[in-house]
Amino acid sequence: MAEQSRSAMVVMGRVAGAYGVRGWIKVQPYTESVQNLAEYGRWWIGSAGNWQEWKVLQAKVHGATVLAKLEGLDVRETAALLKGREVAVPREAMPPTAEDEHYWTDLIGLEVVNLQGEVLGKVAGHFSNGAHDIMRVARDEAEQLIPYVGAVIREVDLPGRRIVVDWGADW
Repeated sequence: MAEQSRSAMVVMGRVAGAYGVRGWIKVQPYTESVQNLAEYGRWWIGSAGNWQEWKVLQAKVHGATVLAKLEGLDVRETAALLKGREVAVPREAMPPTAEDEHYWTDLIGLEVVNLQGEVLGKVAGHFSNGAHDIMRVARDEAEQLIPYVGAVIREVDLPGRRIVVDWGADW
C-alpha cells in the first residue's frame, strides 16, 4: 500500500467505525454529496499525515454515510481499528474546478480581509445552513460566521492566500 503526504491529499471524510461482521467500515463524508466519496476506487486512510492506500471493493450510500468494503479488511475487529481516522483521495484524482469555483480544502487557512482592509481572521472551516455555505473565520479566541455568497465574497486569491469580503469587522 502506497503512502502519500497530507499536502497531496484531500480529506473527504472520517471513519465512523466498523459495520457488520465482515470488515465493512462506515464513513462520515465531508463532501457536499454523500455519493461523491463512494465514487472513488481507492482511498487513503490515516491520521497525522500517515496515509495507507486501500482499494475500495464496494461502496454504497447508507443515509448520510458511506458503507465500504476494502480489500484486505475482512473482520470487524480489524475494521474497528480504523475508527476516527481520516479518509482522503489524492488531489490529482479530483476533477478540476471551474475558474470561479474552489475546493473548501484550498480555502482553509486563507486570510479573510474586508473591503476596509481590516483582517477578520483565517478560514477555519465551513458548513451549510441549507440555503448556502457559511465560512467559519477564526481570530484569536473569537469566531465569525460569514455567508459564502456572491454578495459577500468579493475576491478569492489562492496564490495570495487571501479572501476579500464585503463584511464588517463587528458583524
